[in-house]
Amino acid sequence: MVVVGADVHKRTHTFVAVDEVGRKLGEKVVEATSTGHRQAVRWARTQFGVELVWAIEDCRHLSARLERDLLAADQKVVRVPPKLMALTRKSARTRGKSDPIDALAVARAYLREPDLPIASHDEVSRELKLLIDRREDLVGQRTSTINRLLWRIHELDPSRAPKPASLDLAKHRSLLGDWLSTQSGLVAELARDELADITRLTEVINALAKRIGERVRVIAPALLAIPGCGELTAAKIIGETAGVSRFKSEAAFARHSGVEPIPVWSGNTAGRVRMTRSGNRQLNAALHRIAVTQIRLEGMGQTYYRHRLTEGDSSTEALRCLKRRLARVVFHHLHTDERTRQQPCQPAAA
Repeated sequence: MVVVGADVHKRTHTFVAVDEVGRKLGEKVVEATSTGHRQAVRWARTQFGVELVWAIEDCRHLSARLERDLLAADQKVVRVPPKLMALTRKSARTRGKSDPIDALAVARAYLREPDLPIASHDEVSRELKLLIDRREDLVGQRTSTINRLLWRIHELDPSRAPKPASLDLAKHRSLLGDWLSTQSGLVAELARDELADITRLTEVINALAKRIGERVRVIAPALLAIPGCGELTAAKIIGETAGVSRFKSEAAFARHSGVEPIPVWSGNTAGRVRMTRSGNRQLNAALHRIAVTQIRLEGMGQTYYRHRLTEGDSSTEALRCLKRRLARVVFHHLHTDERTRQQPCQPAAA
């Protein structure tokens, strides 16, 4: 087996092939286009045969097109977290940083961690990921605009500052707009423009949230049944998971999510653990939101959390244990939803 590590950039991709023990066999640089990707596949097949594994640094938008082209060419593709690649590069004997060095580190990272999840096509998760990422970008733009507007209002009249986190509501925007219409000067003019931008962004954000919710209710009813898992959180989980079937077990899913406990003890601190920092931070944040919500609600999550506290865990350790438990629950619910989508509709009984 030959592993081809890929260091991806906007204009070029660098590939380095290694054997099963990590010895470098060759390297190639191609343009970051479908034509360049096909050239890389032909090069690898000609030089090293058909038994190939493509290890790609998981850089989201930079690596998405490369993944699709490789999967369309019937290649085996795995995603390597950037932190895992960086750790491998630091431990290498070759110092410095370059595209070939990074590609070599990606390939060797896969050899050190052969259980990384296999990449796969999943139109459902890709659709939700695109929608949820777009909404989050717009929320960031709205937050930035609100901050600028608040400084304008402070300059005009500090006592007119709106309540915190209130400008996403039409009522408060209307009240503020009525007052700004009575003000003169350039600062007031800019404030009115920014308020109009906030209104426009809010309308688009709400429309996206509605669209995401309608889609999630159809494809993930089991996931939504988890207490504390709302529609946006469910969409985030599905989008970042990118197909639950690519994980061989719930433990692999937990590790990918960054909630797998790893030992950090020595001497008198025997048994202490912490969460891995090399997992998917977006999935970790989604599980964290569910866990924090369940702690406040009556139910199994709160019961388990309190049980961990009575066993001597700190609040942080108990929360970590709850997140690991939730990863198992989410994994099984994702499988349930996937099986439901794949099974044909059963005719109603006569």
